[in-house]
Amino acid sequence: MLMSDAKYMRVFQAVADEKRFEILKLLQSGAKTVGEIADSLGYLQPQTSKHLKILHQAGLVRVEAVANKRIYHLEKDGFTVLGDWLSSYIQRWEDQLDRLDAYLKEEEES
Repeated sequence: MLMSDAKYMRVFQAVADEKRFEILKLLQSGAKTVGEIADSLGYLQPQTSKHLKILHQAGLVRVEAVANKRIYHLEKDGFTVLGDWLSSYIQRWEDQLDRLDAYLKEEEES
């Protein structure tokens, strides 16, 4: 597996889990502590911390230490990885559709 493939896999595996996906959706409304995330979603705090660690390792969230609290924010880098990967596939499909369109127009004219 290429290094870039490992990066993509880490991000996709992180967002593929339903609980981590719910955490990401919750963080769209703003930064939250572990306790706030756990309470909002009805998860246990240790379980929430485990999921946040995976999201952090994938580059999807960043942690800000304030006094004795850890505040979690969405992080652009992991989402950029997702966007880049998707963009490459979108571009490939658009190119193929453009070639098909040109071929069909050529066939229609002949």
